[in-house]
Amino acid sequence: MNPDLTLAPQPDRGPIFVKSRPVRTGDIDVAKQVRLDAVARYLQDIGNDNIEAAGAIDTHPLWIVRRTVVDVVRPAIWPEELTMTRWCSGFSTRWANMRVRFDGSNGALMETEGFWINISAESGMPTRMSDDFMRPLEESTDEHRLKWKRVLAENAPEADDAGVLDTPFALRATDIDPFDHVNNAVYWQAVEEVLSARTELRTVPHRALIEYLSPIVSSDDVVLRSRVDDKTVTVWFLVGEALRAVAQVSAL
Repeated sequence: MNPDLTLAPQPDRGPIFVKSRPVRTGDIDVAKQVRLDAVARYLQDIGNDNIEAAGAIDTHPLWIVRRTVVDVVRPAIWPEELTMTRWCSGFSTRWANMRVRFDGSNGALMETEGFWINISAESGMPTRMSDDFMRPLEESTDEHRLKWKRVLAENAPEADDAGVLDTPFALRATDIDPFDHVNNAVYWQAVEEVLSARTELRTVPHRALIEYLSPIVSSDDVVLRSRVDDKTVTVWFLVGEALRAVAQVSAL
């Protein structure tokens, strides 16, 4: 069952940022379909481009993502050109929900939302957005007191539970960002590994959702605890007994 998280439609007011890019061969699987980790990189890129276009790259350069939702209504298939439309669907003083819609030249449609937190370049901690930065966000949404609430509430099952599998996930130097955290797109690579056991989910409209609960750093030993059933693929990212992230893929 899909978590109860409805994505807000595109508003008829406020700033909208639009960018296009091609699907490239480094972004696709053997079926020529865009992978989830590629979608995550696209979302990072358009976020950076949006901040730069808004003239805020010096004042609000660093963001971390707490949750990403990707609804694949019709997958992007190489070769295809993607038009990405980005807007704010809710915010508070330190974070914002940013929606991105992907429309493909051959009919692809993906609806996404990311819960992004503004980070201080000095302290590395969540920090208040400036009034000038928030003013355009106010035009796009009536949700000005956005709060974090975990959607994937199930904690990791026991390793010996029926249908549960533990798999080590080795980190590489290229997986690490400037905060010594694993980049959010790398988590999706792990999800793709587990999802390979349920490739039929990729052929129907599906929702992929991940929540980052606490950072994985370069020195961590990561275990993927996964459960694959007839409806969903769920992956818990564990460091020892600590749950660092959880992801789920299920049919829409």
